[in-house]
Amino acid sequence: MMKIREKIYRIIETAEGDNLPSKVYDSFMMITIFVSLIPLAFKGSNVVFRHISIITAGVFIVDYILRLLTADYKMQKKAASFLLYPFTPMAIIDLVSILPSLMIISGSFKLFRLFRLVRTFRVFRVFKTVRYSKNIAIIMNVFRKNKDAFMVVSWLAVGYVLTAALLIFNLEPQTFDTFFDAVYWAVISLTTMGYGDIYPVTTVGRIITILSAFVGVAIVALPAGIITAGYMEELKNMTEE
Repeated sequence: MMKIREKIYRIIETAEGDNLPSKVYDSFMMITIFVSLIPLAFKGSNVVFRHISIITAGVFIVDYILRLLTADYKMQKKAASFLLYPFTPMAIIDLVSILPSLMIISGSFKLFRLFRLVRTFRVFRVFKTVRYSKNIAIIMNVFRKNKDAFMVVSWLAVGYVLTAALLIFNLEPQTFDTFFDAVYWAVISLTTMGYGDIYPVTTVGRIITILSAFVGVAIVALPAGIITAGYMEELKNMTEE
């Protein structure tokens, strides 16, 4: 029994080296995830979409059960692994992506608006791809290793957004009806998107917008540089290994 579970664990984990069964499993799960999202691209529903939901939900349930049964190999905490695994981020994503299909199929939600809400949660299946893609896994490792740098950049961005929003909200109360409007403008300016639906009309307000755009370029460039450098370092380490 232990050997069977170990073999299953090696298959369902992200493929390493020449592990062909694991590569096939990863590819199959990636295809299943994207197929399961097809109904979300349409407003209506039909028999085909219903069958897609049933089949893909079944696949995800089997995958979830297999991962739960081999949790001790993943977490290395013996019996406690089976209790702790359901609360890990990826396990929660798995569960959130499964439940909407089960609820819709069983008819538990009869109100149309609730059906729409549950249907929307199926988008979380996109995050399941993190587990089956080696490149995405590398990027996730980069985030983990550089989390302190990302936290500094995040706090810098949040601080600047709030400061700029407070300034513009008090300088142009006639343009920005609520503080949320000011925050929205600050975020759009910081990311240099510039939708143009809300904008300052005074000279001082425009100067703040110019400064916000310049600061935005710097703040956006920082995480991009960290991710690129970290990704290249991970690839180098993998090559050396």
